[in-house]
Amino acid sequence: MFHFSDTSGMCILALALNLKHMDGKELCKVYLDELKAESTATRKCLERIPESIYGFKPHPKSMEMGYLALLVAEIPKWITAIIELSVIDFANYQHFQLSTAPKLLAHYEENLKGAIQSLSTVSDESLQKPFDLRNGTTLLSSTPKLESISSTLNHWVHHRGQLTVYMRLKDIAVPSIYGPSADDRGGY
Repeated sequence: MFHFSDTSGMCILALALNLKHMDGKELCKVYLDELKAESTATRKCLERIPESIYGFKPHPKSMEMGYLALLVAEIPKWITAIIELSVIDFANYQHFQLSTAPKLLAHYEENLKGAIQSLSTVSDESLQKPFDLRNGTTLLSSTPKLESISSTLNHWVHHRGQLTVYMRLKDIAVPSIYGPSADDRGGY
């Protein structure tokens, strides 16, 4: 049984129940709306991280904060690659060269713009075609593009969540994301 404290929860449930009746193009509209909704909080996180702490790691097995911020800034580019290239190959994937916070933010904006454009113009037929994730000659996975877009959005939000933990550990004010944070009680 589902209980919701507000109507947005009911909208999410209604949407989830209707997803199986949507074609790929309609789902891309949902994904586009989600991308845009998540982009503001992502931007707020990225713009607060100074390059002076890019080397911070909360644990020896953790990735560095700069790499994590770069990953969060680049994941929208993956959506463009899924739609337009049908493949990401880690053997020759070119990461942006991390340098300054303003350059990272500009890179994010460019990637976001590309993802919005790709999601806005993709055809339903193209969405049914496979997307391959490779590491050179090794095929890591092959899934329909539509499925890959959905998991990429989830992956993006996951890594942004990690980034907010790093931010808290370095005393960087965590912005409101789905509601007020302890640092940002008033603003969305």
